[in-house]
Amino acid sequence: MFANIREDWRTHDSNWGRHGFWALVVYRFGRWRYSVGWRPLRAPLSFFYKLLKFFSDALFGIEMPCETVIGKRFVIEHVGGIVISGDAIFGDDCIVRNGVTVGLRHRGLRGSPQLGDRVDIGAGAKLLGPIRIGNDVSIGANAVVLCDVPDGCIAVGIPARIIPRKSAVDAALPLAAFEP
Repeated sequence: MFANIREDWRTHDSNWGRHGFWALVVYRFGRWRYSVGWRPLRAPLSFFYKLLKFFSDALFGIEMPCETVIGKRFVIEHVGGIVISGDAIFGDDCIVRNGVTVGLRHRGLRGSPQLGDRVDIGAGAKLLGPIRIGNDVSIGANAVVLCDVPDGCIAVGIPARIIPRKSAVDAALPLAAFEP
């Protein structure tokens, strides 16, 4: 837990004031409490986690349960209105911005997105259903992604259109360069 928190701190520019960092601290604590095997000790830790999560949700606007699987160097760039489903899976080096929803497509049906490594999600994007987002993918702002996105592509629009990158140079360009 502490190694992950140190890495999260470095990933968030070693800035204690970043709200995304504190939301990740609460998340990491929630994951860690499952490793405590002795139930009489785990019960107060669970209560403390639920209390922290309530205040984290209310203060930062980030709903991210500890059942979500998040890789290393996860960055919450801007806070507010972020909803992540408990069965979503994120790879390493992912970036999430404000207004992002990663979750279920239909109420009552299981299945949330699985994201690869180095996925950059723009503000207001919605990733819904049991889809797979590949490695090195950029999701445009306000895109609604309902289908799989292969490695190295860009998803923009409502519903999202998948645009393959032409070269490695395109990966360094901002998403605005691909908008019509």
